[in-house]
Amino acid sequence: MAREGGRLDVENLTYNEAGLIPCIVQDADTGRVLMMAWMNADTVQRTLDERTTWFWSRSRQKLWHKGEESGNVQELVDLRYDCDGDTLLALVRPAGPACHTGHASCFYRSFEMGEVAD
Repeated sequence: MAREGGRLDVENLTYNEAGLIPCIVQDADTGRVLMMAWMNADTVQRTLDERTTWFWSRSRQKLWHKGEESGNVQELVDLRYDCDGDTLLALVRPAGPACHTGHASCFYRSFEMGEVAD
């Protein structure tokens, strides 16, 4: 558990029963929310070490380096954790669209408005 003003180690984050923690990815320059993906302790550490985003793919059951196929890597500017240590926020500079559909953000649809502009 994170203490007020204290630092938290990767191993001390609060992971769910599957050993995963949600990570919101946000454009460091525009503030736009790009995506949400899951991380485990290995991908958190690799993201910090390599300064690009790494995630755990639940569907493929393997490590996933964002941009490994598309080239749309995300350069890490900062990796933050919330007050409870159970959610991460990655501030990145994206090399291209975050969404596999080609949209800049995975959040391009709205319940009220349908598809929204990128």
